Amino acid sequence: MDRQTHRRDDLVVSSNFIRAIRESGYVSLSTALAELIDNSLQASATQVEVTITRPTAGSLPEIRVEDNGEGMSRSQLEACLRFGGSSRFDERQSFGRFGMGLPAASLSQARRVEVTSWQNGHTANQVFLDVDAIAVGTPVDLHARPQSGITTGSGCLVVWRSCDRIEYRRLAWLERALRRDLGRMYRRFLSNGDLTLTINGRQVDPVDPLLLMAKVEGHSARLAFEPLRYELAASSGETAFVTVRFAMLPVHKWHHLDNMTKRRVGIVGGAGVSILRASREIASGWHLMGAKRKENYDDWWRCEIEFDPILDEHFGITINKQGIRPSQVLQEALGPELESIARLLNSRVRQAFEEVKFQAATETSCRIAEAADVDLPVIRTAGKGSGALSYRIGSEQLPIETMFISALKRRTLDVTLNVDHPAFAALYRPLQTLSDEAAGELRIALELFLLSFARTTALLDRDGHNCDALLQLWSRTYGRMLQKS
Repeated sequence: MDRQTHRRDDLVVSSNFIRAIRESGYVSLSTALAELIDNSLQASATQVEVTITRPTAGSLPEIRVEDNGEGMSRSQLEACLRFGGSSRFDERQSFGRFGMGLPAASLSQARRVEVTSWQNGHTANQVFLDVDAIAVGTPVDLHARPQSGITTGSGCLVVWRSCDRIEYRRLAWLERALRRDLGRMYRRFLSNGDLTLTINGRQVDPVDPLLLMAKVEGHSARLAFEPLRYELAASSGETAFVTVRFAMLPVHKWHHLDNMTKRRVGIVGGAGVSILRASREIASGWHLMGAKRKENYDDWWRCEIEFDPILDEHFGITINKQGIRPSQVLQEALGPELESIARLLNSRVRQAFEEVKFQAATETSCRIAEAADVDLPVIRTAGKGSGALSYRIGSEQLPIETMFISALKRRTLDVTLNVDHPAFAALYRPLQTLSDEAAGELRIALELFLLSFARTTALLDRDGHNCDALLQLWSRTYGRMLQKS
C-alpha cells in the first residue's frame, strides 16, 4: 500500500509517521541510548556492550548495543518495534512504561534499526525498520526472520545503521561524551556492580554529580544532612516515598583548584538537582527550589531527588524519560523546605569562602610566629616531639562564650576564632576601616597576641597545668566587657 492509498480508518499514515517520529524529542544520543540500556536492565542484563564504528571511511556511524539479558521470545521480538507494543504497557515497576522507547529512540538517531534476540542458545531471530523504505510506501513487515550463526545463552543485539543525527565529526569525542553522560545516568548500577557497561571495549565508570565518591587531593563531598523522605499518594491510591539528599563540597580543601580542574571534576557548572527515577537519572537542572535563584555559590552544594515510578504523575514524566514537569502537589510538598535548605547551604558556602579568605590573610602572622618559634621554649609532643611549631589561624561558629579554641597536633598549633564571640567583631571589624598598611600591621600584632597566648597555654598544658578553665573565664570576662562598651 503506497502512501497515496492508505485507508481512511488507518490511525497513522506509515510513510509520514515514520519520518515524523524521528523528531521525537531526544535531546542527545546519550538519552536515546539510555532507552536501550533501560530495556537491557529490565531484561536482567548485567553486561551491556556499546560499539560505535564507521563501516567505511567517511560513512555515517553505526552503533551496536548488545546485552546478556533474558532475550525475547518470537512474539515479543515481533512486537518490540511496534509503537506501544510493550507487553508491560503502563506498568510502574521499572524503567519502561509505554512501549515507545526502543523504536522512537532508534529512529531518532538512525535511518535503519535491526533487533536480534536469542534465548537459551536457540536460533536467533531478527526484525527491522527502515525509514527510507517505509517513506516510499514499502509495507512494514515485522515478522521475525531466523539468523544463521551460533548463539549461546540469551541476549539481545540492537543495531542502528546510518546514524545521520550524530554531530560529532570524531568518534573519540563522541565516546568521551557518552562515557560521561551514561556514567552519570547509570551511576547507581555501575557503582553497585549491578551493571558492567562498555563503550568500544572500555568500561564506563560511575559519575557522581554529588561528588560523594570523588577523591580530589584526598577529599570528597559529604552529606549536609541525613536524607529527607516525603510520602506521597499516587493516582492509583498507592503511596511511595521521595528521597532527597543534599551534599556539601569541601570549600576549604578545593577552593584553590584551578578552573580547568574544577570543570573537569564537575565543580564549576555542576550546580543543581539530579532527578532519579528507579535509580536512573532522568533529568538534571534547577528543580523544586521555589523562588531561590541559582548563584555562583550554589556550585558548592548539590541535591539529588529519587522517586519510584508509581509517582510518575507527580513528576510529570515525559514519554522519552528525559525531563520532569512537577505537579502542584509535589511543589507544595517539597518546594518550601527545599528552598529553605538551598538558602541555608548557599549561606554556608558564603561563610566557608569568608573563612578561606580570613585564613589566607593570617598567613603572614603565622610565618612570623614560626620564625620566632625556634627561640622559644620547646613544646614536646608524641612522635616528632621537638622542633619549631607550625601555626594556623581559622574561624568558625563555636559556643558563644568561647573566644577561641586551640589544638596542638603533629607539631601544628591550630587556633580557631569564634565568629560569634563579641571579640571577633570588636577586633576585626575596625581593620576594614583602616588603610591597607595600617590594617596589616594592626592585624599582625593582634594575631601574634592570640598565637602567643595559645602557645603559652599549650606549653603549660604539657607541664601538667589545665588552662581550659582559665581560657573560658577570660573569654567570658572579655566578652562581657565588650558588650558593656
